[in-house]
Amino acid sequence: MQTPVILIVEDEEVTRLNLVSLFEGEGYDVVEAVNGEEMNQKLAEHKVNLIVMDINLPGKNGLILARELRQKENVGLIFLTGRDSEVDRILGLEIGADDYLTKPFNPRELTIRARNLLNRTVSQPVVEEHKSVVKFNGWVLDENSRNLTSPEGVSRRLPKGEYRALRLMLDSPGKIFTREQLIRHMTGRELRANDRTVDVTIRRIRKHFESDVESPELISTIHGEGYRFVGKLEK
Repeated sequence: MQTPVILIVEDEEVTRLNLVSLFEGEGYDVVEAVNGEEMNQKLAEHKVNLIVMDINLPGKNGLILARELRQKENVGLIFLTGRDSEVDRILGLEIGADDYLTKPFNPRELTIRARNLLNRTVSQPVVEEHKSVVKFNGWVLDENSRNLTSPEGVSRRLPKGEYRALRLMLDSPGKIFTREQLIRHMTGRELRANDRTVDVTIRRIRKHFESDVESPELISTIHGEGYRFVGKLEK
């Protein structure tokens, strides 16, 4: 299996070099960039599997770059930043970051999170010929492309977290999934105190369905327990 490639996007030299050394010590191939321009150049030159990016970058900040990234690239993304604002954390997740860690950070925690994310995005075999879709309430979810297509035929590719959460619930209609179960399925990690990743992801999924006024509420909140899919699967 090819060694995963990690791209470090960090303008502070000492931090960037420490991150390069940390991930190289774990056996990964590592490339680095100091800003968005260099990041895009490295993405064009390498098959990158994971980006670890600071928010406070010169020129376009990490939030802007992440938004642009999600429009064209399918790559894992971890924000590593000195910002400890809940607003920044939620905004980062809204944009599509897979995880978020604040400085100063525990190097071991960062490598574990990165490994868990890479295990989901790199280690899973890719099935080229298998084409499977799930249909529900006029919507279609393609398991290979992660495209969610509305009854009107408008398609949108879901970020990995949204796809995994929705797919899990579609597998068991009516079953209540706790936040702990959803976060493990989405990210491979345990639920942390005050962690709103699941709630943010469910809110993003619901926004897709809001475009169709004919769609009923498809994901129901079960207060004190979790979420469940309450729509109707179609053959």
